[in-house]
Amino acid sequence: MSSTYLERYLEGVESLPTEVQRNFTLMRELDEKKQNILGEINGLSSKYIVEVKSLSPANRHKKLTEIQDLYAKARELADDKVQLAAQTYELVDKHIRRLDSDLNRFETELRKKEAEQGDSSSSQVEPSTRKSVEPQRKRGANSQSSDTGVASSVPSAAEVLDMPVDPNEPTYCICHQVSYGEMIGCDNPDCPVEWFHFACVGLSSKPKGKWYCPRCAQDKKKK
Repeated sequence: MSSTYLERYLEGVESLPTEVQRNFTLMRELDEKKQNILGEINGLSSKYIVEVKSLSPANRHKKLTEIQDLYAKARELADDKVQLAAQTYELVDKHIRRLDSDLNRFETELRKKEAEQGDSSSSQVEPSTRKSVEPQRKRGANSQSSDTGVASSVPSAAEVLDMPVDPNEPTYCICHQVSYGEMIGCDNPDCPVEWFHFACVGLSSKPKGKWYCPRCAQDKKKK
C-alpha cells in the first residue's frame, strides 16, 4: 500500500528538479540583464550631470527620457523575476501539498486496516495487554509512571523507519524519533522528554516500582 503512494508521488515529482532548475536559470538571466541596464543608467546619469549645463532644453529632455525608458525596462525585468520566483514557489508548494494529502490518506487507510485487524483478533488478546498506541504528553504527578508508564504501539522500529514521516508528528526519547514499540514514562513529572523507547534506555521489560530516565536519575543523585 505504501509503495503505491510512493511510486505515484515519485512519478509526479520526477520532472520537478528540471523545472525548478530552468526557472532558476531564467531568473539569473533576468537579473543579469537588469544589472546591465542599471550600469548603463548609472553611466548616462553621470554623463548627464556633467553636461547638463551645456545641453539645450531639447537635448536635456531627450537624455532624461532615455534614462527613464531604461528605468522602465529594469523595473519590467525585476517584475518578471518576481513573477517567475512566485511560479517556482507555487510549483514546489503544489508537490508538497500533494505529498501531505497522500500521507493523510495513507495514514487513514493504515489506521482503518489496524482497526480491522484489531477487531478480528480482539477475542484472542487480553484487554490488559493492549496499551495506547501514542504516549500521552501530559501527565499528573506520578499518575502514569509506575503502573501505566509503559506504552506499546503496533509498528516495529524497522517499520517506522520505512514509513513516511509526518513533520508534525511529535517525537520522543533521547533519539528524537516518533513513538514505536514499547515505551516507558519517566516518573519525574518535570522530565523534559517524558517518554523513552525501551532499547534506547537499555530496558527489555517494564521495571518494578518507579523509574527515572538517565538524566533525571543523575539530577536526583545530585540533590
